[in-house]
Amino acid sequence: QVQLVESGGGLVQAGGSLRLSCAASGRTFSSYDMGWFRQAPGKERQVVGAISRSGVTTYYADSVKGRVNISRDNAKKTVYLKMNSMKPEDTAVYYCAASPGPWYSGTYRVDNGYDYWGQGTQVTVSS
Repeated sequence: QVQLVESGGGLVQAGGSLRLSCAASGRTFSSYDMGWFRQAPGKERQVVGAISRSGVTTYYADSVKGRVNISRDNAKKTVYLKMNSMKPEDTAVYYCAASPGPWYSGTYRVDNGYDYWGQGTQVTVSS
């Protein structure tokens, strides 16, 4: 199994930036596509974006496209979510997740395409 631990959440001012990290266990990290999701209070969990196992390809939801960047360091078994120009509506618990893919099938777009999930980290954007 893959175990994931998010970190880097906290309070940020609207318009500011924040970088989240997700550290993975095991030796097979590079075999998984990695996704970022978020869930605001009373709302459904939604995908933020994803990155392929090689790190070459990324996907971003329309709601965050242009404001976020996902990257990964397979040597460190870590995936990152950098968020810029943050808005109060970005307030949510953010989760990272691992998907076996394949990337071309589009499994990175949906939560049921992911086998493993982190515990989440709270991000609060003040207005």
